Amino acid sequence: MGPTITEIESTEFSYPIKDTSYDTHGFNLVYDPGSTVERKLFGIKIRTDEGITGEYVGGNSPGAAQINTFADYLVGKNPLNRERHWSEIKRALRKYDRMGMGPIDIALWDFAGKYYDAPIHELLGTYRERIPAYASTYHGDENGGLDSPEAFADFAEECREMGYGGFKVHGWGGSDTSRNIDREVETLLQLGDRVGDEMDLMCDPACEYETFADALKVGRACDEAGFFWYEDPYRDGGISQHGHRKLAQKLDTPILQTEHVRGLELKTDFVANEATDFLRADPEYDAGITGAMKVANVAEGFGIDVEFHAPGPAQRHCIAATRNSNYYELALVHPDCQNTQPPVYKGDYSDMIDTVDENGTVAVPDDPGLGVEYDWEFIEANQTGSVHVYN
Repeated sequence: MGPTITEIESTEFSYPIKDTSYDTHGFNLVYDPGSTVERKLFGIKIRTDEGITGEYVGGNSPGAAQINTFADYLVGKNPLNRERHWSEIKRALRKYDRMGMGPIDIALWDFAGKYYDAPIHELLGTYRERIPAYASTYHGDENGGLDSPEAFADFAEECREMGYGGFKVHGWGGSDTSRNIDREVETLLQLGDRVGDEMDLMCDPACEYETFADALKVGRACDEAGFFWYEDPYRDGGISQHGHRKLAQKLDTPILQTEHVRGLELKTDFVANEATDFLRADPEYDAGITGAMKVANVAEGFGIDVEFHAPGPAQRHCIAATRNSNYYELALVHPDCQNTQPPVYKGDYSDMIDTVDENGTVAVPDDPGLGVEYDWEFIEANQTGSVHVYN
């Protein structure tokens, strides 16, 4: 018969990110001394009749709402039958973006690792146990932090001294397009001059640029400065295959897309139609570790690389089992405020800026499952709503 899921529990909680606020339009997190943003996440527990609980902390409110629609299906099922559950839930959520699948699938993998007394990367098939990291910045601000091309270049030099082999810019948001484009071009050129011979450089406008022409102008600056990749430049939302194929044809810098493309088939089509040079994957966004590893396999089949979005223990396990991936994204970092990591880890797991060693690498957790111990006392003490229990 095998193990059986007896109960699933979802707890929403919040935590503060000090010295931050949102920019003009209220969407990009920026440095703002004296201000605090409250961020909400979810703690997931999948309990079983083995006395072993699969856990994951992350997600968002729309994803949690989707969990409400399929959690009852999982109760009474074998937690090891991940492929079956992945297929069934994928179909059940066919009208939605399937963001609810990720946290549950990751928790099922955590259970499997604990059940077999092995870290997840070992179950996937370990390729490496240390991963090169790049420093991925907060967005540009107007508050005395990353507020100029010089500030970004100075910070890149600091990160290089810490050991980082790569540095990614998230530039300025808002509607002051001409000024922002000029600042971003100058930022990229200064980075190329200051650290381009020693670091891989990345540019991620996060879909801010209002026109294809703006994206092309900044892309040509990436070319001039020798950037490693150019990611999600303009307001198609990162989903136009035609637009990014045309952009790629006009630039030398490789394009990285599909962070905002939901679904294995759509990501596959992006590559097949030559609309991206790297694939983007995220175990939380892309239907769990199961879904993210399918994306990695698609990339390998096409002979290209997959780059995993955002930091976290699930990402570390995926990258550890993936040959065709270059970097771990250590995000978001800033010279004057801390990373956005929630304070939910006991022990020494960290995604703060000083996590890397002198060679710019991070370790892959080696304890069973995700290999981290969550601070459930903190999560419960900072609970923001009712606990959803499915049994």
